[in-house]
Amino acid sequence: MDQHTATPTGADGIDPDEDMLGEHQEPTPITGHGVRDLKPRVRRTHLSLFVRDPEASAAWYVDVLGMEITARGPQWVFLSFGVKHHDIALIRAEEGAAPGGVGLQHYGLEVEGDLDEWRRLYGMLLAKNVPVVKTTDHKVGFGLYFTDPDGNRFEFFHETVTDDEEGKRILGLYGAPSEPIDIEPLRD
Repeated sequence: MDQHTATPTGADGIDPDEDMLGEHQEPTPITGHGVRDLKPRVRRTHLSLFVRDPEASAAWYVDVLGMEITARGPQWVFLSFGVKHHDIALIRAEEGAAPGGVGLQHYGLEVEGDLDEWRRLYGMLLAKNVPVVKTTDHKVGFGLYFTDPDGNRFEFFHETVTDDEEGKRILGLYGAPSEPIDIEPLRD
């Protein structure tokens, strides 16, 4: 603290205007709009995944998701969709690590383009023998779920309701639906 703006302290280093708490006295709770009310203002996100072989997995992410490798080390690879320094980090899992049923359920990737473009992505996944888990109607868009070589689940999401407030209303009305749909992939 700047010496010209510092609060003077006594010989014991305590501010003479500060009340000291007794031995068993609780501090005054913070009220109003303080730290407890602070909300993060998330600007960007990234996902970090444990994988068996970061280099082999990175090749899949480059091929299937069109990502670029932006950095690598002996135990990790960082990948980007082309704007950020990294969107996904692949970290070598401990030897013998088993895919778990607890943790990431899926990572949704909202894709640009129309429904036919989304159907072409479906066709691309099938052409590359990527395991497709399901296709669903979420009432605010369509989901195409698939897995990477380590069993991590992803979703290509084609949004059909672009107004976020309307989307919240619809999700609430239908209970965040995930209804199976039978949709034909495009392979051209």
